Amino acid sequence: MDLFSQTTLKCSKLITQHYSTSFTLGIKTLDKKYHLSIYAIYGFVRYADEIVDTFHDYDKEDLLNRFEADTYRAIEEKISLNPVLHSFQLVVNQYNIPLHLIDAFLYSMRMDLDNSAYSQASYEKYIYGSAEVVGLMCLKVFCEGDEVEYDKLEPSARRLGAAFQKVNFLRDLKSDFKERGRVYFPGVDFEEFTERDKKIIEGDIAADFDAALVGIKKLPKGAKAGVYLAYIYYLQLFKKIKTLPSTKILSERVRVPDLKKMLLLSKTLLLNRLNALG
Repeated sequence: MDLFSQTTLKCSKLITQHYSTSFTLGIKTLDKKYHLSIYAIYGFVRYADEIVDTFHDYDKEDLLNRFEADTYRAIEEKISLNPVLHSFQLVVNQYNIPLHLIDAFLYSMRMDLDNSAYSQASYEKYIYGSAEVVGLMCLKVFCEGDEVEYDKLEPSARRLGAAFQKVNFLRDLKSDFKERGRVYFPGVDFEEFTERDKKIIEGDIAADFDAALVGIKKLPKGAKAGVYLAYIYYLQLFKKIKTLPSTKILSERVRVPDLKKMLLLSKTLLLNRLNALG
């Protein structure tokens, strides 16, 4: 059984490596004891996201229904022949990740099946389920059962997840709006997306980043560098978006070059070695 579980965890690691170089770098910067657990969480959320974003020639709702049912069954029975779900249930059961976090995540994935525009309330609900709870799942791993520590860091973890997701929305405006017809930011007409609209959104994101950094500095030592790396990577992406006109981000996907990512990694490792991350 141990061999099976280790194999499924390595499947989630492989998924992370193929889908996201930035998150793979972030995870590698964590203490090794966290690696496989965070890979398992990423593999789970990535596959759910693939269902709603990619599988256009299939019945997405049916696929998501099956994925959801199989998820809860795996958690209850503590086994699944789906390697992504087996590795995820290992982490859920080991770290007592609350089911309401998983409920919220899957609900947000389901929102992507139908919603093309969001009100302020549905926007906040979507961000909570699609991003904030993912950060909270990871925080459960980092805190290793220390509920007092978890409760103290929860607000900052949520703000970090929100910042990441909102930056993703700006980065992916072209594919979300022009290709999928989705408008996540409430009250914004992307046919007439103005510099003022962009500045308001950026102000909201900047506040999230500021609040998140407070919590990052208080994370357990083994988690701090990896989360900080993800933070400064997204902050760099955000700064690049801020320099571009609104028309530019509607026409192309903004990214941070691989060389810049490696420089950010080197800086983070140095600061961590000097105990200068806070």
